Amino acid sequence: MLVELKEKIDRLISLYETTNSEKDAVIREKAELQALINEKNNTIKELEKRIETLQLGNAFKVGSADQKEAKQKIEKIVREIEKCMAMLNN
Repeated sequence: MLVELKEKIDRLISLYETTNSEKDAVIREKAELQALINEKNNTIKELEKRIETLQLGNAFKVGSADQKEAKQKIEKIVREIEKCMAMLNN
């Protein structure tokens, strides 16, 4: 009976150590994946900015049919700049 109890305790300790190791591995993997997500989100933001810049540049091409859109984008940028200036003045 004592031998069986010792075997069960040893098995429980072994399972605990295995589970603890797996938990640590999952925590490390989660941190790596979170860093990857952050990196990809930054890349997406940079690409969105580049797209917006390219679209704005294309809107200013001579003979562009979307001059109204370009004007709206410029007005939007000006409003954002004015908001920033207002925040700085407060």
